[in-house]
Amino acid sequence: MVVRHAEKPYAGDLGEDEDGNEDPGSLAGRGRRRAEELHRLFPPAGGSALPRPAVVFAAAGPAGAGGRPPARCRQTVEPLTTALHIPLRSEFGIGAEEALGRAVLAARMPVLVCWEHTGIPRLIHALGAHQVLGVPASWPDRYDLVWEFTRRQGRWTFRELAQHLLPGDA
Repeated sequence: MVVRHAEKPYAGDLGEDEDGNEDPGSLAGRGRRRAEELHRLFPPAGGSALPRPAVVFAAAGPAGAGGRPPARCRQTVEPLTTALHIPLRSEFGIGAEEALGRAVLAARMPVLVCWEHTGIPRLIHALGAHQVLGVPASWPDRYDLVWEFTRRQGRWTFRELAQHLLPGDA
């Protein structure tokens, strides 16, 4: 499963880091609310259209302002990994989608990846799922989607699901 990081600040606005400091590489308020609600996609008793992840990957990101990587991907999934008591792996940066793809395929399934939208097509290509019917060539300008890829007997299938976590989600 692949998700884009949650909402970032609009141009001219700043997000907020874990210490409450303004930070352009952090999530906006709506993004923080989405991050807090992500666990609802994976209820404890099942009944979800999505399988509960065994491991979550989040982009470490390229060096941002001040030499620090943007935190949005990690901030998006940290509340989920805490709620589900599952590991968060963030050793891969944007641009390392080939290595991430190998790690995802070797990881215990199911896997959830939270990534930066421009790198998602490279990740899908690295997984070998880029030619599956219905896979968009780029991530749409939305934060409320989950792309689910399933591989059975060497063949990939794809479906796109809406999160429906916050008011205004499509």
